[in-house]
Amino acid sequence: MEKLDLTKKYKSYYTAKPKPEVVDIGPAHFMSIVGKGDPSEKAFANNIEALYPAVYTLKFMLKDEGHDFVVSKLEGLWWYDEEKFKDKSMTGSTTEVPRNEWEYRLMIRLPEFVDKIAVQKAVDTAFAKKRNELINQVEYFQLHEGKCIQMMHIGPFETEFISIQKIMEFSNSNNLVKNGLHHEIYLSDFRKTAPEKLKTILREPVK
Repeated sequence: MEKLDLTKKYKSYYTAKPKPEVVDIGPAHFMSIVGKGDPSEKAFANNIEALYPAVYTLKFMLKDEGHDFVVSKLEGLWWYDEEKFKDKSMTGSTTEVPRNEWEYRLMIRLPEFVDKIAVQKAVDTAFAKKRNELINQVEYFQLHEGKCIQMMHIGPFETEFISIQKIMEFSNSNNLVKNGLHHEIYLSDFRKTAPEKLKTILREPVK
């Protein structure tokens, strides 16, 4: 049985240049979990630990049905209360908005043949096995970003503001405005990779 590898099937989705560029991102669906707070705190790790068992349960369910796939890269949508912090720019948000105010949706992309029913079945099965209440918060999620500015950020998350500033400058020079949530695709496993070697796609929906 050949495994479906979404990073190969949707190669352009998982690649970016080291400078800002405009891309068009088609619709996709995910298993995801929503959270809030400092990503260096335990709650963030707990959400990751709830998401992966659900995804792998789905993978093995589908493998038994003859539809095996490679679990895709972890992704995240990030935002904060823009009314509460309305004086903060996209760049300033990473350094000036308190990290406990950051909100996020962690996501793992799914093959096209997976539907909401299969996701819920996997969540129920994973919870029955693990008895981790957070697993029940994992859900099916759809996203169609369309026009975006993106670039590859290489290095620690603490220096992302430098790449975000480049994206903002590119956006301003091309008369583009924000049209969605800040999106990160973690090509490296940040739990195992040295910070200076991390590769992260930064993506900003625009119009």
